[in-house]
Amino acid sequence: MTDTLALLAPLAWRSLWRNPRRTVITLIVVAAGLYSILCFAALLDAWARSSRDAALDLLTGSGQIHAQGYLEDATVGRRMAPPAGALEAALKTPAVGAWAARVRVPAVIQSEYKTLPVTLLGVHPEQERVISTLPREIAQGRYLKADGDIGVVLGAHLAKRLKTRVGKRVIVMAQDDSGALAQRSYEVTGLFAGNLDAEDQFAFTGIDTAQAMLGIGRDISEVSFKVADDKALAGVVAGLRRAAPGLDVRPWTTLSPMAAAMDSFMRAFVYIWLWIMFVLMAIGIINTQLMAVFERMREFGLLQALGMRPRLILAEVLLESAMLIGLGVLIGAGLSVLTVLALSGGLDLHFLAQGAEFFGVGHVLYPRLAPLQVLEISLLIWVLGVIVALWPARKAAASSPVEVMSHAA
Repeated sequence: MTDTLALLAPLAWRSLWRNPRRTVITLIVVAAGLYSILCFAALLDAWARSSRDAALDLLTGSGQIHAQGYLEDATVGRRMAPPAGALEAALKTPAVGAWAARVRVPAVIQSEYKTLPVTLLGVHPEQERVISTLPREIAQGRYLKADGDIGVVLGAHLAKRLKTRVGKRVIVMAQDDSGALAQRSYEVTGLFAGNLDAEDQFAFTGIDTAQAMLGIGRDISEVSFKVADDKALAGVVAGLRRAAPGLDVRPWTTLSPMAAAMDSFMRAFVYIWLWIMFVLMAIGIINTQLMAVFERMREFGLLQALGMRPRLILAEVLLESAMLIGLGVLIGAGLSVLTVLALSGGLDLHFLAQGAEFFGVGHVLYPRLAPLQVLEISLLIWVLGVIVALWPARKAAASSPVEVMSHAA
C-alpha cells in the first residue's frame, strides 16, 4: 500500500499541473467556498453572542428565581423571602458567577406634564454593577449609590417623554401589600441610555426604598444569576431547584425565548450556508475533474494496456482530487483564520447603530473561530469533495483500452 502511494503520489501531483489554469480555478473555487463558510460562521456566531448578551446582560442574566406564579402575574403579592440557607449556599457556589436580588413591580410614573406606565425596580446597586450593563450606561447624572438611595434612575427616552430631567422630581405609584395605591416622590438622579425598550420600560431605585414604599418588609420579587460557564447552566438550574423546591427557577432560554430562538437559528444557518456553498463547489469540482478525465482518456487507456489495473487508475484520479481539494481547503482555512484574527479586536457597527439595536445586537461584534470548528468544517469539505470526485474517477477507471486507443487513433 505504501509503495503504491509512493508511486502514484508524484504522478498525481504532476498531472495536476499539466493544466495550471484549470487547477488554479478549482483551487479558487474550493478556497473561496471554505473561506466564506468559516468567515460567515464566525460573523454569525459573533452576531448570535452579541444578541444574546445584549438581552441577558440587560437584566435577565443566565437565569432567574421567582415565587410560583410571578411570571404569569407580576404583582407585589407574588413575592418571596430573600435567599437564605440552602438557596443562598447554592447561589454562592463557584459555578454561579454573580447574583442580584430585586423588587420588581408594575407602576405608574408621573411628571409635571405626563403620566406613563413603567416597571419599578428596587435594586442592590453593587450587585447590579456586576450582573447588569445598565449601571455602566449612565448618560446624565449618577447611578444609585446604596440600597437605601431615595433617588430614581430613568431611561433617557422615558425622561424625554415625561419632559423631565436630572434634578427634577417625579411621583411613582404602585399597588402595595394591602392592595392600596402606594406613591412616593423621587428626585431623578440619573438617566441611562443604550437600549430604547429598556429606556422606556424601567425605573430604578434602592431596594430598601422600594420595599418601604410597598410595605413588603425584606421580601423580594426575583433573583437574577449569572453562571461562570454557559455549559454549567443546566447543572446550576438543577441545583437551585433542589435547594428551593417551592420556587420557580428558570434558565434564560425560557425567560428570553426570542434570544434563544435567534441563537439556535444562527447556529443552524451556518450549516445551511455550508451545504449551499458545498453544492456550488461540487459543481465546479465535477466539471473541472470531468474535463481533466476526458482529456486524458487516451493516457488512461495506454496505462491499462501496459498493465495498470483499473483500481490503480481510480486511486490516482482520487489522489489528484484529494491533493487538489486538500490544497484548496488549506488555503481557504488559512485565509479565514487570518481574517477572523484581524477582526478579533472588534467589528464596529456604530454606523448601523439603529439597525443593530432593532435586531437586539451590540454595536461591536467580536468574531472568533474555535480550532475544532475550523478542523471539523475543513475536514467535512475535504471528505465531501473527494466523494464528489468519485464520479470522474470511476469514468477514468471504466475506460476500455481498445476503445480508447482506437477512438484516439
